[in-house]
Amino acid sequence: MSEYDDAQQRELDRTSQRKRRGYRPGGPAGRMIVTEKPRDFKGTVVKLIAFLGRFKFAVLAAFLFAVGNTVFGIVGPKVLSEATTELFNGLVAKVQGTGGIDFDAIWRILMTTLVIYLFSMACQFVQGWILTYVSQKTCYELRREISEKIDRLPVGYFERTPTGDTLSRITNDVDTLGQSLNQGISELLRAVVTIVGVIVMMLTINVYMTLVTLLIVPASLALIRVIVKRSQVHFYAQQANLGTIDGQVEETFSGHAIVKAFGREQATIDEFNATNERLFQSAWRSQFLSGLMRPAMDLIGNLAYIVVAIMGCVFAAQGVITVGDIQAFIQYVKNFTHPITQLAQVANVLQQTAAAAERVFEFLEADEEPVEQSCVDVDALACDVEFDHVRFGYDPEKPIIRDFSAHVREGQTVAFVGPTGAGKTTLVKLLMRFYDVQGGAIRVGGVDVREIPREKVRGLYGMVLQDTWLFHGTVRENIRYGKPDATDEEIEEAARRAFAHHFIETLPDGYDCMINEDASNISAGQRQLLTIARAFLANRRMLVLDEATSSVDTRTEERIQQAMDSLMAGRTSFVIAHRLSTIRNADLIVVIRDGDIVEQGTHEELLTQNGFYADLYNAQFQS
Repeated sequence: MSEYDDAQQRELDRTSQRKRRGYRPGGPAGRMIVTEKPRDFKGTVVKLIAFLGRFKFAVLAAFLFAVGNTVFGIVGPKVLSEATTELFNGLVAKVQGTGGIDFDAIWRILMTTLVIYLFSMACQFVQGWILTYVSQKTCYELRREISEKIDRLPVGYFERTPTGDTLSRITNDVDTLGQSLNQGISELLRAVVTIVGVIVMMLTINVYMTLVTLLIVPASLALIRVIVKRSQVHFYAQQANLGTIDGQVEETFSGHAIVKAFGREQATIDEFNATNERLFQSAWRSQFLSGLMRPAMDLIGNLAYIVVAIMGCVFAAQGVITVGDIQAFIQYVKNFTHPITQLAQVANVLQQTAAAAERVFEFLEADEEPVEQSCVDVDALACDVEFDHVRFGYDPEKPIIRDFSAHVREGQTVAFVGPTGAGKTTLVKLLMRFYDVQGGAIRVGGVDVREIPREKVRGLYGMVLQDTWLFHGTVRENIRYGKPDATDEEIEEAARRAFAHHFIETLPDGYDCMINEDASNISAGQRQLLTIARAFLANRRMLVLDEATSSVDTRTEERIQQAMDSLMAGRTSFVIAHRLSTIRNADLIVVIRDGDIVEQGTHEELLTQNGFYADLYNAQFQS
């Protein structure tokens, strides 16, 4: 085993161990390299055939035109052989002085052959047009289903799965699937029909020569089996490593400033080069092994030529067949070995198709958030929230929140404080049903949130997160995301309330300023102001604020806090804050430590207790 194979096997072993431990690497260059074989090659092909069933009539039409193309193509040599026989007999007669060459008969035969080949070309053109439509429509449907699937997947899927790998499935794998389908189905139909038709025509000429020619089939199948078996693992590794390299590029670009700041350029390049080397090794090995099919098949075909030529000479000398029949049979042998070679190439294409299709179907079959039906009238619910002995852990064996209980009355502002990793953000995720509790219950208006569809639960909350998210579009479009039917006046009013109007006016084109893909053309604080304006515009009944002012200066923070107080008035609000100065006016402060409530009360009450909260507060403000 080579050094590359050793590295691939070691990486496969590590990958399997990581998957069992639930490992997910992170950071600007940390990606998991997957190089295992497809887990279910036959099953993937069956799924792909079932998916193509929606285009069965188009595929049937393509098959009929493939039959027409093949029939005209294989009849051509037989008709052309009559011209050869006519010419040979005319020459012999002329030499013997008993006649001459009948050029009129040869002309008629050649024109008939031309018409036959023109019909064959027309059938091939229509077949190619239909199959191109089928392959591209398949890509369209797969991308549509993937896009819809993304909206049905739980948040946990994207926290476990590298973004670049998901993007690779949507782009590289679907493109590979479309290209290989277009080539593979066309070649497969043409090859199968050609083989059957050619065998029939060869049998009409000479049975014994046909039987000898058919010996090519088992030899070819054995060769294809060996090559496919050895190359399949490399084809899947090629697709998986391509997804890995996409993930590294996506992470490096998105974290480019961090890479620069920590001087990790060379380490990033080294890791990229290592992945690129694995991609190169898997790609050239897969292509080299599959490329062996053509020369090997040519060798088998040439051996068949020699045997057929010898047998043809013997039979012609005995008067069993004519010279034209020999010419036609040799042409048929070529037509017979060519589709077998095509089948070998189709096996190559099928490997690429299966490797790409398995990754696509794996994504489409990922566990979804269940579809929920409920007769609960969310609009009639009171916005009081009860945490009843809540227990949760991303790994059920390692709970983050062990036994959390609290009651939040409607209209209260509740702040969650505590050290990093205490479970504050996890509580918000449970509140909005990004995850469901594993013990106890969370109730809104006395109703367990698990009895309310997720989209209705999330429709109760407006959110402003520490991790701001803006998309490529205008400032106006980003704010309007909170309320798609909002007027321009409503958008500007929301921006004013969030103290974002002034800086928006200073941007090129103002509210029509285009924000780039990663929103790097505005500052972090400005991004946060826009997300706050979005929450103002959404005007939901409850609010979730996760470090909502962490990226703004102190003066702006004070002004936003005033606007927040106005926004939160009369609304049940949940605030996560490390800057304890921003939550002094909260109705209830819940101090969380290791997933449990250790203290709760107002700001003054907690300071009076001189406990954990007082320590946190004093640590921030002591000189």
